Amino acid sequence: MATSRALGYLESRKNIAGSACGLVGLALTFTGVAGPYWPVVVAGLYGAGALIAPPERPAVPDFPDASARLDELRGDFGTLRAYLADVELPPAASGRLTELTELLAALLDPGWVADVLVQDPEAVHTLSRAVRQDVPEAVDTFVRTRWWSRLTPGQEPPERHLERQLSLLHEETDRLASALRETEARRQETHTRYLEDRSK
Repeated sequence: MATSRALGYLESRKNIAGSACGLVGLALTFTGVAGPYWPVVVAGLYGAGALIAPPERPAVPDFPDASARLDELRGDFGTLRAYLADVELPPAASGRLTELTELLAALLDPGWVADVLVQDPEAVHTLSRAVRQDVPEAVDTFVRTRWWSRLTPGQEPPERHLERQLSLLHEETDRLASALRETEARRQETHTRYLEDRSK
């Protein structure tokens, strides 16, 4: 650890500035200006250079890139699908859930969609929220509420709420897919115009 600190100091701005000033002190020594006190002059100039050197910049935080977050999200989506496979849902809700999970799977599939997706952090956040929070919460709430609804007949069945929630999530995800398609179409148009302008 002490060795790494010493190596870090050797590369620091303080050492570089101090060394540059120390070299000036050596030049003064060789020209005879420093006289017999040359060690004090060299050390003093080194210290002055180290003091006036700009402070070290803190290292920039190393956050995972968007593609790494997408890989993580794909793993979480696999976990979600395994959970959903064990849950019994009414046919209508099950159909809506299948449509939603197929759309999510298509958006998370590696390929051009992922290439467009990584450039839109808001879209990644929307997908992440759907996979990690919205879908499991909607299904889990249905499973818990279904049991209580047997004790209080006459209320709106919980499967209706689940169907509505899944429909809303599907609409939101479908809007996201449409936005990504438009982004890709614009990118293609821009590239076509660039090639046309270059060939003129």
